[in-house]
Amino acid sequence: MTRENNYPKHVAIILDGNRRFAKKLNLDPWKGHEFGEKKVQKLLEWSQELKIKEITLYSFSIQNFNRPKIEFEYLMKLFLHAGKSLIKKIDEGKEVPQIKFVGRTELFPENVKEMIKELENKTINISEYKLNLAFGYGGKEEIEDAIKQIATEIAAGKIQPNDIDQKLIKQHLYLQSEPDIIIRTGGEKRTSNFLMWQSSYSEWIFLEKTWPEFEQEDLINACQEYTNRQRRFGK
Repeated sequence: MTRENNYPKHVAIILDGNRRFAKKLNLDPWKGHEFGEKKVQKLLEWSQELKIKEITLYSFSIQNFNRPKIEFEYLMKLFLHAGKSLIKKIDEGKEVPQIKFVGRTELFPENVKEMIKELENKTINISEYKLNLAFGYGGKEEIEDAIKQIATEIAAGKIQPNDIDQKLIKQHLYLQSEPDIIIRTGGEKRTSNFLMWQSSYSEWIFLEKTWPEFEQEDLINACQEYTNRQRRFGK
């Protein structure tokens, strides 16, 4: 099997360490997110070079709504600026991924929700490369919302309780695809409520580097480690 064929097709990343990186530079902690956003742009280029077909990024957790107001507003401005840049690329005919937001996006300000809708609508027909942004996301919240949807369908008589199985639950999740590998930067070794259902057989890699310090070599090394691991899926 060639290295390309054995590389992960779906890579998820917990983008941790932006604020700590800023502190190293004696900047306001929230300024680190700007460095992190620029690194995401580089990640998309590297992923295409490595033939990775799908990327899922933990970019804003449900708990992040509790961040200080000044940091939240800074993050929203950064998101809107990045969104406008992507839309410009789309309008210029440049190559971009299909973009999907997964999470409780209804909790964001109206201008952010409009940007989310525009990005998804403008990239909906792109199939060869996908970018999922976990935005207002929590793994427990995702399962909770799926259960509520299923309960509503049962109450409406559309399905019966005996119809519930793993396939049906998966259909009601924000994200149906499952990452081959999940990388967490920043030195912490926990999953932090990320893709609890989808990661049941994902390979995990934890890096000491903060997200802005992540480089192409780190992505290559993670993918190479994935190829060297024997995935048994419980067998």
